[in-house]
Amino acid sequence: MSPEYPFDDAATARAVIDDAGTVVEWNEGARLLLGWPTADVVGRPAAKLLADPGDFPTPGKHRWDGTLALRHRDGSTVSVWLLAHHRASQDGPGHWLLVTPLTGDGPHAPDDPLDKAELVQSPCAVAVYDERLRLRRMNAAMAEVLGLPEERVRGLRVPEMSGRPQSEDIERHLHRVLVTGRGHDVRTYLPIGGNGRMNAWLARMAPITDAKGRVRGVCVAAHDFTDQYLARERLQLVNEASVRIGTTLDVTRTAQELADVLVPAVADFVSVDLLDPPEAGGEPSTVRLTAPIRMRRAAHRSVNHGTPEAVATPGQVDFYPVPSPQADSLMVGHTIVATTETRDLAEWLAWDPARRDRVKEYGIHSTMSVPIQARGQTLGVAVLTRFRRPDPFTPDDVLLAEEVTARAAVCIDNARRYSRERETALALQRSLLPQSLPRTAAVEAASRYLPAARAGVGGDWFDVIPLSGMRVAMVVGDVVGHGIQASATMGRLRTAVRTLADIDLAPDELLTHLDDLVVRLSAEAGSEGRPGEVGATCLYAVYDPVSRRCTMARAGHPAPVMLPPGGAPREVDMPPGPPLGLGGLPFESTELELTEGTVLSLYTDGLIETRERDMDASHALLCDALAVPSASLEETCDRVLHGLLPSGSALDDVALLLARTRGLPASQVATWDIPADPALVAPIRKQVVAQLDRWGMSEAAFTAELVVSELVTNAIRYGAHPIRLRLIHDASTLICEVSDTNHTAPHLRRAKTWDEGGRGLLLVAQLTERWGSRHTTDGKTIWSEINLIGEE
Repeated sequence: MSPEYPFDDAATARAVIDDAGTVVEWNEGARLLLGWPTADVVGRPAAKLLADPGDFPTPGKHRWDGTLALRHRDGSTVSVWLLAHHRASQDGPGHWLLVTPLTGDGPHAPDDPLDKAELVQSPCAVAVYDERLRLRRMNAAMAEVLGLPEERVRGLRVPEMSGRPQSEDIERHLHRVLVTGRGHDVRTYLPIGGNGRMNAWLARMAPITDAKGRVRGVCVAAHDFTDQYLARERLQLVNEASVRIGTTLDVTRTAQELADVLVPAVADFVSVDLLDPPEAGGEPSTVRLTAPIRMRRAAHRSVNHGTPEAVATPGQVDFYPVPSPQADSLMVGHTIVATTETRDLAEWLAWDPARRDRVKEYGIHSTMSVPIQARGQTLGVAVLTRFRRPDPFTPDDVLLAEEVTARAAVCIDNARRYSRERETALALQRSLLPQSLPRTAAVEAASRYLPAARAGVGGDWFDVIPLSGMRVAMVVGDVVGHGIQASATMGRLRTAVRTLADIDLAPDELLTHLDDLVVRLSAEAGSEGRPGEVGATCLYAVYDPVSRRCTMARAGHPAPVMLPPGGAPREVDMPPGPPLGLGGLPFESTELELTEGTVLSLYTDGLIETRERDMDASHALLCDALAVPSASLEETCDRVLHGLLPSGSALDDVALLLARTRGLPASQVATWDIPADPALVAPIRKQVVAQLDRWGMSEAAFTAELVVSELVTNAIRYGAHPIRLRLIHDASTLICEVSDTNHTAPHLRRAKTWDEGGRGLLLVAQLTERWGSRHTTDGKTIWSEINLIGEE
């Protein structure tokens, strides 16, 4: 270490010895003191400079001073007072700086202004430095601060007395005052004295001038404002914690944020262990905790890279017995500070050899266990550890750690409550969504549902509903809001859609009834006479594989994208319609003729609304994903999600339903116009039996003949002309439909014992898989389905 300024380096004997005891530096002052040139000393053991090698001192951790008998080159023994400072190195072993003044005080001029500077018995620490920035005088308060007697250090520079890197900055400020002749105030935070404790200092530096106004030295008055500094630092850390902790509703992330805030501001290592809820989604136990306590490591942070002090890894479960600070603090419900000096940790470390080895390896001397508690629940414990900082935890440190941990506890509890509600809502929604899509003759379908990453589970839903006449309904909807309430509302709307679909309402009529339901739900959700805020969007489509026509209507929902075979994807042009819940506004249907193999893409807005791009760009990505040939719709679904949501998460819920249309050949449909003559029912039955023979369905002929006879007879007797009979079949189902222009729907009734009629529909209901009626623009259609698989 060489002086930064051109002052007399020989005024101080200075040597540097590494931790292995080898001399690595030797200045001119050391040569003058002992006569040894640099070449004879550097690289050799320092113990050889001792008159008695067995007299080698055992220094402390930071500083040592004392008198040693050293060997002079001429063979004599020199008794020297030495001041030694230890400097740690981040790259490897540290070293010791040894200094001793050579010139002492010496005679001064009678008019020396430095001697006239009055130090008095001031409680303020005061020191005077000469033109070489070497100590000339200091009062008792300064000697107490330094922990060194004035007569021993007189003639040393600030870095030589302190041995700290920060002291070189102090000397630069002294030099500034010496050169400019103007006073200067410096605020610094550094350890002064041998205990290594960090203090905040205000150093007021003023020039000392002679009678001619020339600067002859510098006077320094040091004021300790550590308490004020630490109070300000604690307030700043609390404010910082309120910003940095709780940025997400993720328990692990919040625990990590707590550890990040406390290191290195309060501790050198912090671990956060949390109690596991009794079951997934359950509340933490309210029963009094008993040791051993089972906890899971949620997060930790260290001043050392890689956190080598940690015994447990994040996610690992550990058990803490009675002697551990973690268990003790949780059972008593308040913070516990333990130190190695008082042997508070001895029993626990004897029980846990792995932690005992880490304590010895890193020199851990103080721990503080702070329970993590919020809303009357104990969530876990944060353990703060010190090993690099030499001072133990103070009562102010305890208050600070408790304040920061209390804020984090609320955030962790909020995150757990959110996770619990999210899991409940997700379970509810998944139970309300179709577990699998039905296989129909009309379409091949595939679907995906992706809950929102942060906003919580929403009210998105989709469904495929088989209808009469081989038709199928497809629906996608989105309830406004998130959470359990949105999921419950979604379930009610999905049930309503299936009920309305069963009575074969046209898409625009179905949305009108659904709109009325949402209005009523809003009224029920309101309070104090004001309506609630229930809202939803919906797209409803019905596809007929016989006519290959699709009728659809929407209520404020994104329009579907259509991909015809061999063509390019395009958005279906259809009226937008108002969102559900406004009430009193009309909905319009759009009818399209679809080529067999056309793919319809129905989705919710979470798929296309992102912060990274606008809607047009999202539509373009959707069309690009649909245009790529795929082996299956399942593969296409995956491609769409990966193309529009590459991160695998979305800001809002995403529901996606893809359907590839199928057409029913004319050879699988037979139609008859029925005359209004009951006597002609028998010939119609024979024609039906013949048609079934041509289709290879003779096994179903008996059942079909009875069903056709009953339905046609009822239509002739109670309906209005014209009357039409239609048979439709696929591999598993035979459908019988009888249509007439009377809008009155039939209903089952229980015939009395001696009644001659009234048993027709009851017979149909018993013979068929299911039956029903639907209204048309011209009247009504009575239909029934016969299961061909059961007839074989």
